[in-house]
Amino acid sequence: MTGFLTLLYKELLRFWKVGFQTILAPVVSTLLYLLIFYHVLEGHVETYPGVPYTVFLVPGLVMMSVMQNAFANASSSMIQSKISGNIVFVLLSPLTYWQIFLAYILASVARGLMVGLGVYLVGWLFFDVPYYWPGWIVMFAVAGSGLLGALGVIAGIWADKFDQLAAFQNFIIIPLTFLSGVFYSIHSLPPAWQVLSHLNPFFYMIDGFRYGFFGESDSSPYLSLVIVIACFAAISLLAVKMLRSGYKLRY
Repeated sequence: MTGFLTLLYKELLRFWKVGFQTILAPVVSTLLYLLIFYHVLEGHVETYPGVPYTVFLVPGLVMMSVMQNAFANASSSMIQSKISGNIVFVLLSPLTYWQIFLAYILASVARGLMVGLGVYLVGWLFFDVPYYWPGWIVMFAVAGSGLLGALGVIAGIWADKFDQLAAFQNFIIIPLTFLSGVFYSIHSLPPAWQVLSHLNPFFYMIDGFRYGFFGESDSSPYLSLVIVIACFAAISLLAVKMLRSGYKLRY
């Protein structure tokens, strides 16, 4: 396990050394979302009965931050290792492909949870955000960040340069995140859009995570958790298969 722990330590240190950029900056950016929506929509929109819109918004923004930063951590680390050439030394080590994958995932989960906790604490200072089932909150935060970390590994392997990685994020990750119910309840959408929302796995991450705060959701939290875990397992298998095949890693 020494090699695995060393790689994990390296991945944790990689984002912790620039914590101002990787942790504090996303918290500040998300706080701006919160303040803007508070001044514009507070008192005009009601999603759940008795829940102010800004309070409803906080869990969605927390989970959005968790997901985006987990993806960013794994994808940026992978492509930087490819461009600098040091990924070869990782692949030549006696570590199994699952150990390599797990080190990237755990570091991504750590960064995602740190940013999410920071966003929650800032929101808690300004708004009375309840929590109904802490266990659901933790499960969806870990599963969601793990899923996005696995997607980040795939994106980092697939991309040959940072432009391609940015395209993956701008055309896949961000649209799926913004259409997942971060800023609204899907019951406010037309029926056709509700059906499309249920095809978006990101919706189940946001919805299940929000259930942990309010005890209300647009879908069953048990169904949401099963779907998120199933997606995580499928994406993980694909990521490990890409690592094992050396796709775009061995030149």
